[in-house]
Amino acid sequence: VQLQASGGGLVQAGGSLRLSCAASGRTFSTYAVGWFRQAPGKEREFAAAISRSGGTPYYSDSVKDRFTISRDNAKNTVYLQMNTLKPGDTAVYYCAARVFTAKRTPSEYEYWGQGTLVTVSS
Repeated sequence: VQLQASGGGLVQAGGSLRLSCAASGRTFSTYAVGWFRQAPGKEREFAAAISRSGGTPYYSDSVKDRFTISRDNAKNTVYLQMNTLKPGDTAVYYCAARVFTAKRTPSEYEYWGQGTLVTVSS
């Protein structure tokens, strides 16, 4: 599967953005999808993930209650709605896919998109 992330940009603190992860292929529903982020000088970290059916979301403590992950398998797309953004959310955001179950560890994902930059100004 090939992934393409989009929707990043510059936003003021307290604002919102919605990221999209578009996938190629007709078997998208067999993949769990995760969103990870990497700030300058830091390791890539887990933000959110969603099960194959979309019924089970997972969040890191740092984004829980502010971000919402969802998917539309008919459109081969996963979304990350980000609200109440903080300067600490500034990072390149990557979507990733793996067969079957969602995981929180980047190394467990087989397929990666190219990343989209989110910058939150104070």
